[in-house]
Amino acid sequence: MSETFHGWAVKEKGKPLEKFEFDPGELLPGQVQVKVESCGICHSDISMIDNDWGNTSYPLIPGHEIIGTVEKIGQEAKGISIGDRVGLGWFAGSCLSCQPCLSGRQQLCERSEQMIVGRHGGFADRVRANWEWAVKLPDSLDPASAGPLFCGGITVFAPIADLGIKPTDRVGVIGIGGLGHLALQFLNAWGCEVTAFSSNKSKTDEAKRLGAHHVVDSTNSAELEKIAGTLDFILVTANVTLDWDAFIAALGPDGRLHFVGAVLEPVPVAAFSLIGARKSVSGSPLGSPATVAKMLDFCARHKIAPVTETFAMDDVNNALDHLRAGKARHRIILKR
Repeated sequence: MSETFHGWAVKEKGKPLEKFEFDPGELLPGQVQVKVESCGICHSDISMIDNDWGNTSYPLIPGHEIIGTVEKIGQEAKGISIGDRVGLGWFAGSCLSCQPCLSGRQQLCERSEQMIVGRHGGFADRVRANWEWAVKLPDSLDPASAGPLFCGGITVFAPIADLGIKPTDRVGVIGIGGLGHLALQFLNAWGCEVTAFSSNKSKTDEAKRLGAHHVVDSTNSAELEKIAGTLDFILVTANVTLDWDAFIAALGPDGRLHFVGAVLEPVPVAAFSLIGARKSVSGSPLGSPATVAKMLDFCARHKIAPVTETFAMDDVNNALDHLRAGKARHRIILKR
């Protein structure tokens, strides 16, 4: 039986979002249908709206930081019941048969489906996804602010969990924005000594409130030289080009410079800057469904939450302008 979903879509590059409706077709056996309560806005939504990555299909309903209630379940879906409050993020499906999937790394699936690539996302009244990516929200987490955890949150939590970051490590976070403000909270609660890197001095007090023990100007070469060889791990959440040699120099033996921010320009790395102290440069996407669930439990235990602003779903264009202007502190949530 057909039905109609309603949302806000961009119909061509450079245009504002407008009301849009579509028939999603039959619910597939492995899918769940979620009634959307709220949806965060991520910079990746803007990248898709503007076709920055060349893979946007118009019309597009953006949105991939979704909180909602399960209202339909396909016959092959597992572990989910009608009425469950769940979250959905960037991924909407995985094959469950490739080597990464079978080893619990569904975020690396060779045939993964993304929530807003070739399909419609959460700036709508309903959305669909494969059951494995619909992760239950713990009762102790506030659903009104939890949406960004399913993209921004898991983006920074996954490398902490997956790369074996230790409570005794000295770590750095570059960028105190939508991703970085969550990374500071996670790493502090993890037990690490945390250094925040920011070019904005006005963020110093906030960075310390969020969990930073030290704040360093990311554009000041003298300040960077003072910490040379002292850090075990640096997480790059910014998307701008910086003096990467200086940050590699800030790492100690076996140190790692890890990218989750989408820096668009190539990152030049001299081999000898890595070889002598066995340093490394790496990057990662989001985490697996199991890691998402682990992150949610960690947030509940340590009372970690995104710092958010809320707009009505019908005010989506003003919300996008607010984010584009760099005024968001730190994540925007659209509420239905």
